[in-house]
Amino acid sequence: MRPMPITRKQATRLIKRLPVNRSVSTATRTGSRVTRMAKAIVKAPSVPAGVDLLKKEKNVGSSYDTDWARSYPARVARVLILNGILKPIIDLLATPTIHGTDRLADLEGPAIFAANHHSHADTPLMMTAIPEPWRNRLFIGAAADYWFTNRVTSPISALVIGAIPVERTKVSRKAIDQSLELLADDWSMLIFPEGARSPDGWARPFTSGAAFLSSHSGVPVVPVFLQGTNKVLPKGRNIPRPAATTVVFGSPLYANEGEDSRAFATRIQEAVAALGDESATDWWQARRNAASDTTPSLDGPDAVSWRRSWARTSKTKGQRRSWPQV
Repeated sequence: MRPMPITRKQATRLIKRLPVNRSVSTATRTGSRVTRMAKAIVKAPSVPAGVDLLKKEKNVGSSYDTDWARSYPARVARVLILNGILKPIIDLLATPTIHGTDRLADLEGPAIFAANHHSHADTPLMMTAIPEPWRNRLFIGAAADYWFTNRVTSPISALVIGAIPVERTKVSRKAIDQSLELLADDWSMLIFPEGARSPDGWARPFTSGAAFLSSHSGVPVVPVFLQGTNKVLPKGRNIPRPAATTVVFGSPLYANEGEDSRAFATRIQEAVAALGDESATDWWQARRNAASDTTPSLDGPDAVSWRRSWARTSKTKGQRRSWPQV
């Protein structure tokens, strides 16, 4: 009997009806269905038009929580890191000469240490130079956009240097409240009122952060002058080099009655400038200059960058100290 001819379309239908092909087709449809379900689960739910989604708060930057860094285990770890690692390195690289710690003899309770800022070496130098008991209960206001940028640097900054994130471009209520709470809990603070490292060795105008915190907490500000750290680790370099440094502590300052934060910040900067003059000359000459309002400014000359750099490096070196003439 002669077989009946079939078309190509009919042959395709017959092949698809075979048991093997049916299993493959069913598995394909099942896989596609599972894929669609998985995408629906992972995909964020839809939101009606006109409804704004709440932004997910990031746990880095100014939002990073540093409360754990003041727990007892973290404090013990920080003391071990400070005395076992940072201090030997600073003594080797910076060989600091420290003056003025006797001016803190009558100071009781916490203090806000406000220093000029040249280098990243300023922070470990100050952490090792600040005398006890303030050294062991110290937190640092650090730039949130530099020290707390990711999930690695944030915990390291909080643990090693006891930093809290501070906004440099705007006033952060969270940072202010946290600082006031810590000061009330007998924690001392290290802050660099310039807000950033000096690009040419001359100081920037002091912001009013330290003055504001002192006025609202009643905690005194201790002016501190730093010199030489720009040679240890200049801005733009990653490898330090040995150089001599100087740390000069001043007498504690309190806000006068009716004095606003800006005026107090100016007075703090003038006190740091007087300490710099004392470091360059002697105590007696610095007092005479302060009395005659001729203390050299930390800001440097109002000139182009090369002129400012030349003025900073052309100072007389090796000036001998002399006894005051009375």
